Amino acid sequence: MKGHRYRVTIEHLGTPKGDGPLHEPLTFEAVNHDEILAIVERIRASAQYEQDEAAALGIGLKLFSEVMLKRRDDPLFAAVQPAIRAFIGGLKDRNKQGGVAAATPA
Repeated sequence: MKGHRYRVTIEHLGTPKGDGPLHEPLTFEAVNHDEILAIVERIRASAQYEQDEAAALGIGLKLFSEVMLKRRDDPLFAAVQPAIRAFIGGLKDRNKQGGVAAATPA
């Protein structure tokens, strides 16, 4: 699949009580048709979310929606496709209201 290539790493930094075991970091590669880091920058610039929330929202949404696009014929995704499209449209509108260019569609 053509697109932007990313290496994603997530590290478990702590547990709610601070006493549980920590998992080893998880690293994987993903391809996305959008420039995810630019989308995160636009979400952050909209000042609608805290910096870490904006990153989690942008990265999570784009990783999920890319899998959904790749597997668009999978019945599992049929129920969420319209909602995800509507959600992305709403996020774009918020970014525009904040004076920031909208993210590209999923």
